[in-house]
Amino acid sequence: MTKEELALQIVARLKEAYPDVDCTLEYDQAWKLLVSVRLAAQCTDARVNVVTKELYGKYPTQETLAGATAEEIEAIIRPCGLGNSKARDISACMKILQEEYGGKVPNTLKELLKLPGVGRKSANLILGDVFGQPAIVTDTHCIRLVNRMGLVDGVKEPKKVEMALWKLIPPEESNDFCHRLVEHGRAVCTARTKPYCEKCCVADLCAKRI
Repeated sequence: MTKEELALQIVARLKEAYPDVDCTLEYDQAWKLLVSVRLAAQCTDARVNVVTKELYGKYPTQETLAGATAEEIEAIIRPCGLGNSKARDISACMKILQEEYGGKVPNTLKELLKLPGVGRKSANLILGDVFGQPAIVTDTHCIRLVNRMGLVDGVKEPKKVEMALWKLIPPEESNDFCHRLVEHGRAVCTARTKPYCEKCCVADLCAKRI
């Protein structure tokens, strides 16, 4: 079986197992997802969702958050870790959106990558979830699972994994595929325990049954 054939079968199996998927970060406006994905670095989505409720309680609009100092933002987001750098990036990012983009989050990878604290993973999440564009989000679940399944071979660098998956995953399936990997990685193909291969929907296809 070629990797292309393997990828299509895995896409179909995960789609059947996890038919309804979405981003687990809570947001109702594009700029809020931008804030949340920065906070999510080395932090759980659940904790981010708690912290952002407090953050938006004090700064409910993009304008008010752009007007806050990094120190004021850090005082609220500290539970997410890396408070100093995250607060600095969020403050700068909101100001740039106000001053250069008319308050709108850009909808191209090139423009998103210009924003402070936004890397390829975050940019792709925005493009996929907010703008409905094809997107490959190479988070830790994605990288771990596609290596185990044999879609990539010992590749750990996020951009290289992303580039490899673009060649294998149909564009229209890409964004949901990555969300399904997160669900599967949390429930079955876990990182901190032995994976539950006996209840895995792709066990017979997987290159590395552990």
